[in-house]
Amino acid sequence: MRQEPIRTIARCVLGVVLVVAGIGHLTSQRVEFRAQVPSWFPVDADIVVLVSGVIEILLGVALVVAGSHAAVVGVVVAAFFIVIYPGNIAQFLEHRDAFGLDSDAERFVRLLFQPLLVLWALWSTGGWRWLRSRWRDDEPTSVA
Repeated sequence: MRQEPIRTIARCVLGVVLVVAGIGHLTSQRVEFRAQVPSWFPVDADIVVLVSGVIEILLGVALVVAGSHAAVVGVVVAAFFIVIYPGNIAQFLEHRDAFGLDSDAERFVRLLFQPLLVLWALWSTGGWRWLRSRWRDDEPTSVA
């Protein structure tokens, strides 16, 4: 069975998930998302939530319409998931309740899912393959 249709569906589902999450940042889940902004971060938590919500919507739409640029979009989405990971860590370390996570055990389990989102973005878009080809291109060729 060819994986391309499955990857395309997975890419589009991830895109929709990001759009829905981004809308949540801007509306009904705004307070919940503020719990993920680390207390040490030097920008107002509400601004961080609003900006990250807009970014999530844009990335989600980009995933859905990516076409031949899907791999690059996937790498950018994976990088975004990595950049926001400290917020999830802060929620755990600072014992902040949000999204129904009201125990350290639940917040810890949630930490395990962020790497899966990174992998989902890279796999569903061909981003992993694209990155490997870029690394191969940068390797020096041996002189015989």
